[in-house]
Amino acid sequence: MKRILSLHIVLLSVAAGLRAQTAPEAAELTKLLQDFLAGASRNDAAMHDRFWADDLIYTASAGTRKGKADIMREVRAEGPPKPGDESAVYSAEDIRIQQYGDTAIVAFRLVSTSTQKDGSKKIANYLNSGTFLKRNGQWQVVNWQATAIPENKTQT
Repeated sequence: MKRILSLHIVLLSVAAGLRAQTAPEAAELTKLLQDFLAGASRNDAAMHDRFWADDLIYTASAGTRKGKADIMREVRAEGPPKPGDESAVYSAEDIRIQQYGDTAIVAFRLVSTSTQKDGSKKIANYLNSGTFLKRNGQWQVVNWQATAIPENKTQT
């Protein structure tokens, strides 16, 4: 019995050591995310180029998968919003960051507030998570997952 108890204590100690470090670069990652969302609200191609890594795998909430080249093509084709166009402002809530050296997982609730042509507002919520790698001193996203939260679901 003592042997089993000792084994459990050792296993719990090892498991605790495998948990994420406190995210020493959480402030930098949070700022990057917020800067990106502000840029995405303006459809800023330079911000998209800075945020996404060349080897990105992006899984959209609609169930499609794309890479950085696809995103950049879409952003450039759409261009910045024009007065009177439908537009969206993006923000992040409930940001959670786990850092593992030069890798970080950033998870948050994306809030999209769209202004329709008639002036009405529509709010949509998504659970997003991204894997960031720090290469050459710069964080970039290599993997992204977006999941739409149905309107009738409350976030807990």
